[in-house]
Amino acid sequence: MPTFNIIEKVINYRTNTRPSSPIAFLVQNKPIRLHKNKSSYLPMIAALTESFTETELKLNALELNEERFLQLLAKLIGESEFVQNTGVGTNFVPREDLCVRHVVDVLEPYTIERGGRLTVERKCYAPGRSNVIVRLKGRGESREQLSFVGSHLDVVPADAEAWEVDPFKLTVDGDKLYGRGTTDCLGHVALLTTLFTQLAEMDGYDLRTSLSCVFIASEEANGPGIGVDGLVENGELEHCKAGPVVWVDCADSQPCIGTAGAITWDLSVKGHRFHSGLPHKGINAIELAMEATSKLQEAFYEKFPPCEQEREYKFITSSTMKPTQIRCAPGGLNQIPPDATVSGDIRLTPFYEVDEVKAFLEKQVKDMNENIQELPTRGPWSKYVIDDPSKTSTNEKLIGKIEINWGEHLLTGIACDLSSPAFTKMCDAIKEVKGKAEPYSLTGSLPLVHDLKSAGFDIQLIGFGLMSTYHADNEHALLSDMKDAAKILSKLIMKFH
Repeated sequence: MPTFNIIEKVINYRTNTRPSSPIAFLVQNKPIRLHKNKSSYLPMIAALTESFTETELKLNALELNEERFLQLLAKLIGESEFVQNTGVGTNFVPREDLCVRHVVDVLEPYTIERGGRLTVERKCYAPGRSNVIVRLKGRGESREQLSFVGSHLDVVPADAEAWEVDPFKLTVDGDKLYGRGTTDCLGHVALLTTLFTQLAEMDGYDLRTSLSCVFIASEEANGPGIGVDGLVENGELEHCKAGPVVWVDCADSQPCIGTAGAITWDLSVKGHRFHSGLPHKGINAIELAMEATSKLQEAFYEKFPPCEQEREYKFITSSTMKPTQIRCAPGGLNQIPPDATVSGDIRLTPFYEVDEVKAFLEKQVKDMNENIQELPTRGPWSKYVIDDPSKTSTNEKLIGKIEINWGEHLLTGIACDLSSPAFTKMCDAIKEVKGKAEPYSLTGSLPLVHDLKSAGFDIQLIGFGLMSTYHADNEHALLSDMKDAAKILSKLIMKFH
């Protein structure tokens, strides 16, 4: 019979996920506390132990091995200086194998080759930049699968002078864990590695569902074919399609259910340079760019307004089109600029199509060029067309021109499947540990997640760092959150038993 400390944890477990269990009737979905006279609960304990397997009891009682977690995290953060990533051919190209070495060293004693339960494979598509696939097979011939993907081995760069602590060294200050990657995403790598070692050494482990964990290279600045895209292309993640994929690289210990897409744009305008003291002889490219941008924004918000799905998915904002930069031709303050470019991005919720947005705005620009004289001007001497050649320096009719161009990467957002059993089970696991589950959506983009979802994977999103410190100076996570994370993930695993 299980020990009383385990029984206490299980009795305090909200059993609404097992309504057929005798204990569900006894506790009526409410936690109860054992009295000092624990013998009075023996009938309840007997009913409990009949309805829960040894594996379920141990999973429900699992707690993060704090010492093991911190030891690995310290080694990973110690490599963070060398896994900074700004993209191939830039100043910071990560050497993820430095982190892989520590992960594999921890997992290796638990591999099948050493008499354990784990298989550990390295998949490398660029020198020194491996991905790691960890698998724990379920019992029998079951093909059911639960996968944890997305925790990555690279980090964003850190400016050491802007930090209050050394960003490339783990600093533990009470509950706070400082260091580049503690939240995004080496903390998750250490968490999942430690969890899988604890699962592998669990006596009586007989989970029906197989588990896998995939640590990926090249997430922060995606190098084509290096990370998860290379794994998908080479068929290394096909086994993950047999069940849900939990993408572990978000924050705040709550389910993320949607992300926005990102479309970058340039609105380039051609005018005519002239002395600002004779404004009627020039076409001010800045003024034309301002009016064209305003017109495009107005049309965008009318065509792609807030919608009900955005409210359902709890997006903080609806789709937006925002200018973020403006540039013009060099010259003196007494010169009307001949060209200007307004740049920005569109944050598009997944309920609108990228191609539709592009086609619509391109049509707006075409119409503006055909009717450029109808655009509002800024003052009585502003013109976008100079009809009288005698008033120009070239003796030609001058017409301003507007052109829209798109950035190289057009990222589409995603909406997770809220009808997926995995989503319900994940919310239940979070409630049992945190007391409540509060799904949210990001107006940022996760291109790799979109690619996986498009490839047919059932994607659910969660993470246990702090959103407020993502990519920030003095990045940190909370040890208490990581300890809760181990409980959440083990309860989620139990629900697939």
